[in-house]
Amino acid sequence: MPYLYETHMHTCLASACGRSTGKEHARYYKEAGFTGIIMTDHFFGGNTAVNRELPWEERIDLFWSGYEDAKEEGDRIGLDVFFGLEQNHSGDEYLIYGLSKEYMKAHPEMEHWTRRQQLEEVHKAGGCVIQAHPFRIRGYMDRIRLCTQFCDGIEAANLGNEPLDDARAFLMGRELGLVMTAGSDNHNSPVPGPFGPYGVVLEKRLTSIQDYVRIILNKCNIGLHVPEERFILPADAEPDARHCAFALDDQERDILSAKQWMQDS
Repeated sequence: MPYLYETHMHTCLASACGRSTGKEHARYYKEAGFTGIIMTDHFFGGNTAVNRELPWEERIDLFWSGYEDAKEEGDRIGLDVFFGLEQNHSGDEYLIYGLSKEYMKAHPEMEHWTRRQQLEEVHKAGGCVIQAHPFRIRGYMDRIRLCTQFCDGIEAANLGNEPLDDARAFLMGRELGLVMTAGSDNHNSPVPGPFGPYGVVLEKRLTSIQDYVRIILNKCNIGLHVPEERFILPADAEPDARHCAFALDDQERDILSAKQWMQDS
């Protein structure tokens, strides 16, 4: 029996761009046939709804409120709800899974981790890191940074992306043998469109977020719940001059570029 999970979503309680509460999300995903959801509100490097001037522990309590709102409803209606977060580094963003509230309260320095530190410290804490929507270009993302050396995998499909962005991500992930996930980046339930939310299909039901972390780190089988045509690269797709990938961290550069992937494909 397959188990369907959302891996990327935001609430209005902890993300400034969120529109739905955790409870509203939970009820929608239960009706949509999902086994569970992972709440990944925007952390303090991104579009957080939490006042950055507050004391650290109070900020963490407020940040967890979106997840806890969903968890309360999930427990009532029979939906698995787990915690994650999304952190921003100069435009490139990362989904982090496996950190506890107690860990976060004890590590205020995490707000200022570099990409390298983020990966190393999250691993030490028993978690994992996925680069979110790696080929996305938006107003706050002026270029694509493919940071494969600073993550455990990539989000190959994101409902908020252009299809071409996902086709490029899937091509890169397949060629490099990367762990690939999918999610809706849902800010407002219900999501539009006939297909419904994106997500991952797992062979076993998760009992904790650590189960999902182990699946990522051990490169276990992950099914992608996305439309079949999502990863088809258009025959007339051209390299985009904007798609120059710089992964700057501790004065290092990633050797990959989106333009190169388009030319070599």
